Amino acid sequence: MIEAARVNTLLNAATIEELWDHHTQFMAEYGFDRLIYGYTRYRTATSLGDPDDFLMLTNHDPCYTNVFVGEGLYFNAPMVRWALENEGACSWSVLRHMTDSGTLTPQERRVVEFNHAHGVTAGYSISFKSFSPRTKGAIALTAQKGVTQTEVDALWERCGEQILALNNVAHLRILSLPYCAPGRALTLRQRQVLGWVGDGKTIQDTATIMGLTPATVEKHLRLARQALSVETTAQAVLKAAFQNQIFFIEK
Repeated sequence: MIEAARVNTLLNAATIEELWDHHTQFMAEYGFDRLIYGYTRYRTATSLGDPDDFLMLTNHDPCYTNVFVGEGLYFNAPMVRWALENEGACSWSVLRHMTDSGTLTPQERRVVEFNHAHGVTAGYSISFKSFSPRTKGAIALTAQKGVTQTEVDALWERCGEQILALNNVAHLRILSLPYCAPGRALTLRQRQVLGWVGDGKTIQDTATIMGLTPATVEKHLRLARQALSVETTAQAVLKAAFQNQIFFIEK
């Protein structure tokens, strides 16, 4: 009953901020008081895409995230490498095996040392199932300071299925809610013109429907392309749709 209530709370969240607030509270009740979630739709064989397009959520202290995220340390994190190559849940006990087997690169060892210095020593990572080679989402659940990995693994034995289910629900719900990087939010007019173009309307059609001149519609499309950092209107429609900035019911 408790898990059903939590699932419904996540499903009924109206914004990513509301959902993240609930989810961090639920995970804290299991002993994971620091989370970091990341998702990209723009992965290639050599890159995760433009960091400005990442959807990243965390409740870590800024002194940690300013370096781990802001300075790109995450790119060399061993558990990020694991998440990119795997799906499902993984105990951080694998870090000991990586260290003992000598498979960590010097850059990865520096990340491990940085994490230890900030009390990020025990936890679990979840790599969510991808349905496209361009997408990847994952979350790192950090246990409270002082908790050992052995204790975390024992907790996972008891409650791992429930924790995994809640994180899967949170991930899928996040993907259905509007989100854009700071500074890349579209205005109402920009969302409207992209929506009509996405529905197959011409510039003239859109101008007639919205009571604007074709030149004004073109201006809104140009500004939308700039806000989304793309070159074509087709790319703008696709990206805005990915971010749920168009074709959604406004509350």
